Amino acid sequence: MEHDLSPATLAELRRPRPYPAVSVLTPTHRRDPLNTQDAVRLRNAVAEAKKRLEADPAVTRDRRADVSHHLDRALTEVDLAHSADGLVIFAAPGEHQVWSLARSVPERVVLSDTFLTRNLVSAHTAERPFWVLSVSADRATLWSGGADRVAEERAGGFPLIREERNFDPERQERVGDQPSNFRDEDTRRFLREADAAMGALLRRHPRPLYVTGEPAALSLLCEAGGATRDAVHVPHGGLAHGTHEAVWQAVRPVLEDEARKSAEDVARSLESARGRKEFAAGVDELWQSAREGRVRLLAVEENYRIAVRDAGDHLIVAEDGDLDAREDIVDEIVEQCLETGAEVRFVPDGALADADGMAAVLRY
Repeated sequence: MEHDLSPATLAELRRPRPYPAVSVLTPTHRRDPLNTQDAVRLRNAVAEAKKRLEADPAVTRDRRADVSHHLDRALTEVDLAHSADGLVIFAAPGEHQVWSLARSVPERVVLSDTFLTRNLVSAHTAERPFWVLSVSADRATLWSGGADRVAEERAGGFPLIREERNFDPERQERVGDQPSNFRDEDTRRFLREADAAMGALLRRHPRPLYVTGEPAALSLLCEAGGATRDAVHVPHGGLAHGTHEAVWQAVRPVLEDEARKSAEDVARSLESARGRKEFAAGVDELWQSAREGRVRLLAVEENYRIAVRDAGDHLIVAEDGDLDAREDIVDEIVEQCLETGAEVRFVPDGALADADGMAAVLRY
């Protein structure tokens, strides 16, 4: 299943496809007992997609068989044992993808000439993905992080391992000459190589970067003056050879402190915007402002959801059972704001209680 929504990947997903490009969305659950029905719900959604293909006169027999084949292949690739909060299957002639999302999605099947990406974009933004690079004198390990976890990422040449005959960091530590590890030229060269590899990866997959290591290693990276110099440095050794849980525990306090400061910064920005008459709230006003490109900063509570329906030129809250309800209007607004260059910040639930869960600072 796919997880990393880089700019290049998003651009590829958004390009037009030969009709039909099928998007199957379904909510999933991380724990019992809610996740017991996920497999049934997913199979039903795929069956609905095939039914729609069968009933669409614009779909030729060959294309129907092709896309149905890719839907079946996608279904076999789904790992519900490690599911998150939402699942998206994309299938088109000659291709398919499966995406696991850390944000719930509405149950939906869409046939078009493009894939439905707004839920991916919103989930990716809400998760706030980041990189962690853990360095030592003989190893550099890359970790991919999200809202509540990190996992080792084998990409961009990582992990990097320093190959040197008779190199024994454990022995050097026992005999007391460990500091020399970060004074010899071979170690400096190795860390420069790690910095260069990280810089290349960031150009392809830009994310905030955290670097862990002994203070001496972090000092050398600063001297290198590359991609890792301006990262957030977390002085904590041993993690290049450590576990994902150890890395998470090391960076978690830093992430929580940054999240708290970010929420406070958003609150100040919104309050200042009120005084300047540049404040907007309410799903209808925010949707209008987003479409007009007027939003400079959009703040959304992490689990805020609302279903609406069109009422002429405005959106109103949908009633239970409304067949034309737009269940993912929040994701639509998030994607539209990002498309027009706005900053989107997700804040803890309850932080925007006086704005019903979502508010914005307007450009004008």
